[in-house]
Amino acid sequence: MPDYLFRGNLAKLDPDVYELTQLEAERQARKLILIASESTAPLAVREALSSAFQNIYAEGYPDEETRWMSEEEILDYPARLAQYRRNSDPRYYKGVEYADVVEALARRRAAETFAANGYSVDQIYVNVQALSGGPANNAVYHALIELGSTVMGLNLLHGGHLSHGSSVNRSGKWFKAVHYTIDENEKLDYEAIRKLANEHKPKLMIAGYSSYSWMPDWKKFREIADEVGAYFLADISHIGGLVAAGVVPSPIGHAHVVMSTTHKSIDGPRGAVLLTTDASIAKKLDKAVFPGEQGGPHVNVFAALALTFKLTQTRQFKQLQTQTLKNAKAMADQFAKRGLRVPFGGTDTHLVNVDCTSIVGEDGTKLSGDQASRILDLVGVVVNRNTIPGDK
Repeated sequence: MPDYLFRGNLAKLDPDVYELTQLEAERQARKLILIASESTAPLAVREALSSAFQNIYAEGYPDEETRWMSEEEILDYPARLAQYRRNSDPRYYKGVEYADVVEALARRRAAETFAANGYSVDQIYVNVQALSGGPANNAVYHALIELGSTVMGLNLLHGGHLSHGSSVNRSGKWFKAVHYTIDENEKLDYEAIRKLANEHKPKLMIAGYSSYSWMPDWKKFREIADEVGAYFLADISHIGGLVAAGVVPSPIGHAHVVMSTTHKSIDGPRGAVLLTTDASIAKKLDKAVFPGEQGGPHVNVFAALALTFKLTQTRQFKQLQTQTLKNAKAMADQFAKRGLRVPFGGTDTHLVNVDCTSIVGEDGTKLSGDQASRILDLVGVVVNRNTIPGDK
């Protein structure tokens, strides 16, 4: 009796889509991709994404006590399966005994990766269910502040992010956004930020940027947040890999909540992690992610994250991040030496900006970022255009 299920690989079932995947793989291999928000996930990460975990639902979370289990305890299948069969788990679906293991493993390895500033792995609470950075930030708003509350982040035109209170984003529509800016030297002025915070009394302060290329001072931001009674969110989406490798300062213990996407400098699958050292905040974050923001998580992503956060703890990963910093600084220095304006005056992260209007044609027309990115793409260099100070 036929079961009507489709069998066969992609090349057999849909040669057209298979060809598209091969063309994209060839494009990525042939071109030099300098987009800071992209990375090359290892083949093993993509194998994990295509695992059978793709097929299941697992609304809810693993047992809470798995947060404090070692990897060996989490992977002790006789013990974990016996516990599951005797006591079940908090999820709304059954058939999730291995989903519990892989999510617990991903959480544990993320905590191991980001343990810093005197905080041990057992003191860090991790949520790996948010589908990406925007939803993760939305969950932080949902968890910690009321609708209409004042939030404070860097102005989008000065290097901030859409989800930090931009008027075109939910964060700017549902909350009262106040934006700090850079000074005449294109740097953050912490006294000006302090003054603005005391004037507006935000309930949430945000540091972490899309194009501002210098590391925030996590300690100063926390001091300002404490002064005005605000929560402090460190959005390290761009610099997550640098923080994980320990080559730049970590906000762990300074920020009430740390959020990072996992597909930028962390080189993992598309997703996000939320971290806190506060148990009460951790419970609020979990409820805000599920059921507050989304339904069933992508369990196949947990498998890819578990692998990713194993790789982030290796010497090879630290070498990668160290070299990335050296490359970014060298690139910014060479742009400046060749007469191009480098917004923000340089970099101490992986972010490098170039003001394309530094290049003027014979007829006086200035080169735009869009034109520059299209020309570079034609010669095999892939970049993205972004707002910089002075844009409107």
